[in-house]
Amino acid sequence: MSWGPIALFTTVGVLALGIVGFAGYQVWQNGLGWHDRADQISGIQDFYKTDKTMVGQREHVWGPQTYKLSPPVAGNHNPNWQRCLGDVYTSQIASEHALHSMEHGAVWITYNPSLPADQVEKLAKKVRGNDYMLMSPYPNLDKPISLQAWGFQLKVDNADDSRIDEFIKALRQNATLEAGTPCSSGDIITETGSTPRDLGKDGSTTQMGGN
Repeated sequence: MSWGPIALFTTVGVLALGIVGFAGYQVWQNGLGWHDRADQISGIQDFYKTDKTMVGQREHVWGPQTYKLSPPVAGNHNPNWQRCLGDVYTSQIASEHALHSMEHGAVWITYNPSLPADQVEKLAKKVRGNDYMLMSPYPNLDKPISLQAWGFQLKVDNADDSRIDEFIKALRQNATLEAGTPCSSGDIITETGSTPRDLGKDGSTTQMGGN
């Protein structure tokens, strides 16, 4: 008996099953909603499942706020949002403004200031030119890099981690509480600093005008 043809047919059969299996997996993946896709990311924290009370806090308030998480992923925040039109901030920004951007559907990438410059640049390339994205250093961050979307957080050790792109793909503009609200106009600020600016309070004008 010649084993050559048998081995050939076996190999072809295994390859065919692999192709069919992969195609089926792709169909299944494409059928998942954004929330399910996010939950599949290894290491992600989904606070919709673990702290619904925190995720539901979203009042617009003036002044500094205290948050349960650092960086925060939800909570009461400033009426002005940080511009998130692919903005790469080289100084710390106020969480109160960044949270409002996230409420609009933005992904906020933060990094420890000690992160090497080449790693920072790799992150910046994921942000520049992409609406609903912003990035800034975050002093005393307990991991080199932390990604935030409203209700979700992922902390990683380096900018080459493939989960960063997965997080952005799953959650940018999807984890929004105000769909269709832009990051590029309205009551925005571009100033940096850890203290919220409260532009528009007491009748003063906002940087770019009101909604």
